[in-house]
Amino acid sequence: MPVDLSLLDTDLPVWAAPMAGGPSTPALVHAAARAGGLGFLAGGYRTPADLAAQIAQVRAPGAVFGVNLFCLNPVTVRPDALVTYARALQPEADRYGLTLHADPPIEDDDAWADKLDLLLESPVPLVSFTFGLPRPDTVRALQDAGSLVAQCVTTPSEALAAAETGADLLIVQAPAAGGHSATLTPDRPLSPVSLPELVSDVRHTVPLPVIAAGGIATPADTAAALRAGARAVMVGTALLRTHESGASAPHKKALADPVFTDTTVTRAFTGRPARALRNRFTDTYEPLAPLAYPAVHHLTGPLRKAATAAGDTGLIHLWAGTGYRQARAEPAGRALVRLAARP
Repeated sequence: MPVDLSLLDTDLPVWAAPMAGGPSTPALVHAAARAGGLGFLAGGYRTPADLAAQIAQVRAPGAVFGVNLFCLNPVTVRPDALVTYARALQPEADRYGLTLHADPPIEDDDAWADKLDLLLESPVPLVSFTFGLPRPDTVRALQDAGSLVAQCVTTPSEALAAAETGADLLIVQAPAAGGHSATLTPDRPLSPVSLPELVSDVRHTVPLPVIAAGGIATPADTAAALRAGARAVMVGTALLRTHESGASAPHKKALADPVFTDTTVTRAFTGRPARALRNRFTDTYEPLAPLAYPAVHHLTGPLRKAATAAGDTGLIHLWAGTGYRQARAEPAGRALVRLAARP
């Protein structure tokens, strides 16, 4: 049965990416839709009940939106490595009266089964996966329920693997992206490739529609990705300072603060490679952090929460793509329309 991909042909070829941990909000999804694009809710880190409530807020007759889930691809961590890292971080935690617990490591699957059941029982137009590949029968079940299925990939070989699961389309993420990399092999360095080049390589490898993400900060970036063969682009960092963003006040402020002059890919915060503004935490703890997601995420979570509440940007995970200086404090719809303009 032919797959109906017509919902991908939005009036505005610039979509709002899912940003877990707070930045993605129903208001941001609504803003993307009003602008003529499409927005994603971020299922990661949310309880199934919270995700269901957000879906209810954005669902309307004919509304087109997506939901992103973490398909965890955990890296086994030696307990002693996590304990060693916790000891290194404890002086930071002492400043906030916290004790970091690393033994045993906290592991979870982000309520995978319950969130999947939610999306099967109450289907949404588009479901995307990142970090790992769902099983083909999971993809088929979502499709049978009426959802299109997208897989986030970072290389042509990952695109081939995604096609084998039966995914309907690919979200191709370049290493310039802010936040976590979608890589299926977090133990390997990210390849330094531009988004247009990566889109072209994937398009020549797999005959699936492509949504391009990672480093879209200007209209010229959008145009280059579309010329390379993308059906649309998806932006995250460009929306972090918008009125509808749920990013923390310190995060929004840091994106415009001249003190922060660069981004870096780090595993120090979560145990998985992610691009953030370079700060004291990344400089000090990146060399010490084990590659262990989600154990490191859970270990550092209380410290990051306390630092955010205190506005301590030296310790906060300030996720940001390489084009973060282009992020503006404005309505999200205005940002999306601007990025779709002819350069």
